Amino acid sequence: MAGMTSVEKGELMEQVKQQIQVANAQELLTKMTEKCFKKCVGKPGTSLDSSEQKCISMCMDRFMDSWNLISRAYGQRLQRESKM
Repeated sequence: MAGMTSVEKGELMEQVKQQIQVANAQELLTKMTEKCFKKCVGKPGTSLDSSEQKCISMCMDRFMDSWNLISRAYGQRLQRESKM
């Protein structure tokens, strides 16, 4: 990185940020799928019945709401701490 221009460093940092965002999205999807599947699907089969579908849908909605709430709170905390 020592031989890079400030523009190149900025571009590299942007690429790293994008990769981190993709990794976070993949982790979110994986965790949500695991937790909701364990909670809602009693006997895995070739299809989901209507109660399993409803359970998974509600579970995923709650998981996303929780994730968003935590993300906002974390972002606000980082902002507060950076001002100190």
